[in-house]
Amino acid sequence: MAGGSREPGRSVTSRVLAVLGAFDADHSALTLTDIARRSGVALTTVHRLARELEAARMLGRDDRGCYHIGHRLWELGQLAPRRLLEVAHPWIQDLYAETGENVHLAVRDGMEVLYVHKVYGRRAVPIVSRTGGRLPMHPTGVGKVLLAYESEWFVTSYLARTLERPTPHTVTEPGRLARELASVRTQGYAFTYEEMTPGSCSVAAPIHRDRGGGEGGGGDGVPIAALGVVVSSRRARELPRLVEPLLATAREIARAYAASPPAS
Repeated sequence: MAGGSREPGRSVTSRVLAVLGAFDADHSALTLTDIARRSGVALTTVHRLARELEAARMLGRDDRGCYHIGHRLWELGQLAPRRLLEVAHPWIQDLYAETGENVHLAVRDGMEVLYVHKVYGRRAVPIVSRTGGRLPMHPTGVGKVLLAYESEWFVTSYLARTLERPTPHTVTEPGRLARELASVRTQGYAFTYEEMTPGSCSVAAPIHRDRGGGEGGGGDGVPIAALGVVVSSRRARELPRLVEPLLATAREIARAYAASPPAS
């Protein structure tokens, strides 16, 4: 058995990664039983690994005895490439100041969107997206944009899946969704109306890799990210007026990203 484990085929490293992988944006504090259930690692093994990870400050423990990501692991996470986030942040702040609404930045990770940054205020409509969280692509504005510009084989594979339907307004019919994605590519942005969360609507635009190609910001190929603004459904008629500032911000982020030096 790998690594002397009683669990056939699992090395020590794979079990440690499974324990850490049990945590996500929706499960930030877990009991040992929770970790075992979510990781698939035996409870006795989880107990031992959690103690070792806590001693190394990779995990921490609160007053209730629940485990959470530790300071050392958070510190290491800050060393991950942050060029896009650092470049985009000032422009996202400006867009929030102009609109007063939720503004978020997302990238594709597998078949989901990963939210890497979010700026919002007390008056903004509550939404389910959070930094470090993941959501399906098809019900979200940023996800729809990222999916629309993906390669044909990827879109075909995505549409062949059983698509989640978070609300009655979510578009899950492959043919209709394919037509929507074609429209997104044509117009350069996407709208959603209560497809992910009742009471909220969104508009999103791609951030293309800038090649110095003029006003469009080099808008060819798969975007490096997507930028979205979410408003209350009561204000859905205002979404079209947000398109131009959103597109302008996406272009500025693309240009700033192209001009910024890669991390050494």
